[in-house]
Amino acid sequence: MSQGRAATPKAAEAQDRGWAWMVLLAAVLLQGMTLGFPSCIGVFFTDLQHEFQASNSETSWFPSIMVATLHGGGPLCSILVKRFGCRFAVMLGGLLSGVGMVASSFCKSISQLYLTAGLITGLGSCFSFQAGVTALGYYFVRWRTLANAMASTGVSLGFTLWPLLSQHLLDEMGWRNTFLIFGGILFNCCVCGAIMRPVQLASESLLQPAKPGEEQGRRAEEAQLSNGASPPLAELGEQRQGTACCQVLWDYLAFDIFCRNKRYQIYTVGVAWMMMGFSLPHTYLVPYAIQNGVEERRAALLISVIGIINILIRPFTGLLSGHRVFTGRRIYLFSLAVLLCGLSNFICVMSARFSVLILYCVIFSVAMSGIGALTFQVLMDVVEMERFSSALGLFTIVESFTLLIGPPLTGMLVDITGDFHYVFYTSSFLLLSAALFMGLSFCALDRKDKVKEASKVPLDNVSRCQYNETTTEPQTESQPPPAVVYVTSI
Repeated sequence: MSQGRAATPKAAEAQDRGWAWMVLLAAVLLQGMTLGFPSCIGVFFTDLQHEFQASNSETSWFPSIMVATLHGGGPLCSILVKRFGCRFAVMLGGLLSGVGMVASSFCKSISQLYLTAGLITGLGSCFSFQAGVTALGYYFVRWRTLANAMASTGVSLGFTLWPLLSQHLLDEMGWRNTFLIFGGILFNCCVCGAIMRPVQLASESLLQPAKPGEEQGRRAEEAQLSNGASPPLAELGEQRQGTACCQVLWDYLAFDIFCRNKRYQIYTVGVAWMMMGFSLPHTYLVPYAIQNGVEERRAALLISVIGIINILIRPFTGLLSGHRVFTGRRIYLFSLAVLLCGLSNFICVMSARFSVLILYCVIFSVAMSGIGALTFQVLMDVVEMERFSSALGLFTIVESFTLLIGPPLTGMLVDITGDFHYVFYTSSFLLLSAALFMGLSFCALDRKDKVKEASKVPLDNVSRCQYNETTTEPQTESQPPPAVVYVTSI
C-alpha cells in the first residue's frame, strides 16, 4: 500500500474510468514501440557484422547501448516529467527515437551506430516509456495492477511483430532502408503522448509543469538569515543555488528513498543483477539458432513465439497478482518467475534443434510474462506513488549499467571460445542468484517485521493495568485529520 494525499474531484473522476482507458491503450502501444523494439536487433546481427567487419563483442555493443540508455535515462526523464509533464516527455521521446533510427540508416561505421541507434534512439525510447508508465500510475488506482499488466502486453506485442517485420523488410530492401522505416514507426510515440492529457492532483501534480528547487533554495536562505549571518549578496546567491541544486539532484535520483527503504534497496540491486542475464537470450538466441543450422526466417520466428505467448499470459498474470491474497507478497511471485526464467535456459544447452528451441521459447515466455507484469507493480508496492517517478529513475539507471556490460562481456566470451552455450550458462547463473537473493531477503524482512509486531504490548492490556484520569479541561484538537491514502493494490 502506498500513501499519498487526496486527489481533487476532477482527478478522481479521471482515474480508473473514461479517458484512463485511452491512456492505457497509448501505454500499450508505447511499450510495444520502445521496450519491444530491441528484440528485433538480433535479426540484423549477422548483416551488421558483415557490413562493418565487426566481432560479436563489437556488434553486441549496439543493442547494449540502446537498452542501457533506455533504462539509464530515468533521472533525465524524471526531471522532464516534474518540469514539463508526462505528455511533453513522451512526445519528445518519440521525436528523438525516430530521428535516431533515420540517422542510423546513413551510418558508415559501427561506432556511428552506437551514437544514433544506441544513444539517441535509446534515450528517446526511455523518455516515452518511463513517462508513459508514470502517467499510467496516476490514471489508475484501484485497477493499477491490472493496468500495469495490460500495458506490459505491449512489450509482448512488440516482441511478436518487430522480428517478423524486421526479417521481411531486411529480405526485401536491406537493413538501411529498414532502419529508415523504423524511424517513421517510432515517430508515432508522439501521437501516444498527445493522448496523455494531464491530471491535476490536490497536493502536487507529476503530470503538470513544476518548478523544482525554488522551495529548497528559499528555505536554505531563511536558515542562514535566522542564524544571524549576513553574507554578501553574491555569496548568498551561490550558496542558495548550490544547496538547491544538490537538493534537487538528491530528490530526483531518489537517494533518500534508497538510503532509508531497505526493500527498495534490495529490489533495485536484485533487478539490476537479474537484468545482466535476462537480456542475453534476446540478443543471442537468433545467432545461436542460425549457427546451429536453423533457417534465418525460422530463427527470427523464435522471438515472435516468445511475444505471442506473452500476449496470452500477461493479462492472466496481472489478474492473478492483483488478487488480495498476493497483496504484499508480489515480490515472491516475481522471484519465482525469475527462478523459472533461469532454469529454462538449460533447455537451450541440451539441444539446438528447432523443436527444442520452440519449447524453450514457450517456457521462457511464461516466466518472462510474470517478470514483465510485476516489475513496476512491485516497485509501486515498495515506494510511495508521489515519489514513484524519482524512484523509477534511480531504479532504471542502476540496472542500465548491468544491461550495458552484460551482452558485450558475454560476446567477448563467445569470441574467445566460439561456443554460444556460455551465453545461456551465464544467463542462468545470474537469474538464479538474483531470484534467491530477492526472495530470501524479503522473507527475512517480513519475518523481522512480524517479530517486532509480536513484541509490542497490546494497548488494551496496558489500559487494564493503569488508572484512567479524567481532566476537566476541554481537549484541543491539535492533531491534524488523518491523510487520505491511495490503495495501490486490490
